[in-house]
Amino acid sequence: MNSFAPTVGVSSTLPSDMPDDHAALPVWNAENWFYEDWPVGQKIRSLRRTLGETDSTIFNTLVTDIHPYVQDAMFAEREGIFGKRLIAGAFVFSAGLGLVATNCVNAFSYGYDRLRFIKPVFIGETIYTIRTNLDKKPRYQELGLIRASYEVFKGEGELVLYCEHLQTVKYKNPADFVGKTEK
Repeated sequence: MNSFAPTVGVSSTLPSDMPDDHAALPVWNAENWFYEDWPVGQKIRSLRRTLGETDSTIFNTLVTDIHPYVQDAMFAEREGIFGKRLIAGAFVFSAGLGLVATNCVNAFSYGYDRLRFIKPVFIGETIYTIRTNLDKKPRYQELGLIRASYEVFKGEGELVLYCEHLQTVKYKNPADFVGKTEK
């Protein structure tokens, strides 16, 4: 069990276009940590989410995924190797990461590495995600680079997806990193 402090909902962005008493409230599901605050080794687990027929259909429509394994029940059941429709891997990726996503106002997505779809997820199955903070290094004059792994599981713990998310994060004190950055 780790002893890292929670960071969700600890800050306000202090918007100037709303009443002061509203602007001063902590923002739900927002974080204000900086590169220096990010704890290597921290793990969190999400709530679970069941991926239903409607979820799948809406996602497939939005991204124009018309592959017969995700859109054609007759094909999937009669000719497909799984005997039923799949949830699109891109949706498992999006929903799985969304389950542990928070909105840090100082972090910016840099990309994803090592994305693997390990097992299929079917309509009606339930997923959850574990995020592990892997490492960090100074990168730019104003931003460091952090890396976290995301493991998406279905059911009672079957790994279905793995990836690593890279983010650039503002330094609390950029002067501390002068001469230590890559760029």
